[in-house]
Amino acid sequence: MKFTAVTIFPEYFAPLNLSLIGKAIEREALSFETIDLREFATGNHRSVDDSPYGGGAGMVMSPEPWGAAIDNVLAKNEGEIDLIFPTPAGKVFNQRIAESLSNSNHLVFACGRYEGIDARVVEFYRTNPRIRLHEISIGDYVINGGEGATLVMIEAIARLIPGVIGNPESLLEESHNEIGELEYPVYTKPATWRGLPVPEVLLSGNHGAIENWRKEAARKRKEGQDRRE
Repeated sequence: MKFTAVTIFPEYFAPLNLSLIGKAIEREALSFETIDLREFATGNHRSVDDSPYGGGAGMVMSPEPWGAAIDNVLAKNEGEIDLIFPTPAGKVFNQRIAESLSNSNHLVFACGRYEGIDARVVEFYRTNPRIRLHEISIGDYVINGGEGATLVMIEAIARLIPGVIGNPESLLEESHNEIGELEYPVYTKPATWRGLPVPEVLLSGNHGAIENWRKEAARKRKEGQDRRE
């Protein structure tokens, strides 16, 4: 799979070179590129924003550089792309969305800043036959730009791609799996730490009893989360 981030801060994505995703990029299990939006801006200052029509605080990202950048992505790549706009107004990201997007061939993230991207950009590309357009939020709070949200989504999506996680069986037992459970609590050595012991059943060697305990612990965690919500 190919990931592309269109941004005014390409250096924001340096963490993707670390850990499992970085290793997967080295092995070419996936690829990642950044496109600097300012390269598609005109004028001496390469400005990508302007004051909003109708007045109000802040600046709005101009449609011209965004149109040129997205057109460039389409021209350089064949086939369909999934174009993702991180936005507080979008559908809330979850594991099901991550699983669906992990089947794409090419994900392109449009990382807005300031008060957002001119709404006509989304309106224009929504009707492009080569584009599946998604407006996605990572939660009910505000951050400074789309780069942070994009990192979260790439991390969640990339780990589902075959060859990224060393042991694919670990995906079956983790939180927010296909039956909606949370993962059970986990422990390692020492058996007692600061007066807190590991649950005795985990030291028993009885795999059936351990499996039952884990299922029950996961169920209780899910019930606790539901009550908090």
